[in-house]
Amino acid sequence: MKSKNKILITFGEKVLEIRKEKGLSQEELAHKADLHRTYIGMIERAEKNITLINIEKIANALNIDIKELLAINDENI
Repeated sequence: MKSKNKILITFGEKVLEIRKEKGLSQEELAHKADLHRTYIGMIERAEKNITLINIEKIANALNIDIKELLAINDENI
């Protein structure tokens, strides 16, 4: 089994954290971002290497600046 890339894990954890803070289910976030629910789950579990376009869609759906999703410091990766 491939080991997961730390940046993918950190990013997925950030999406999960903010989604829960906003009180959204994966399905609700997926609908707002025009993505599939299973794709959101795969991002949160670090199973997908997300594109910049989809990062933007998720940030918009969460009503946050994209930089909040990308605010990853060296100690997290």
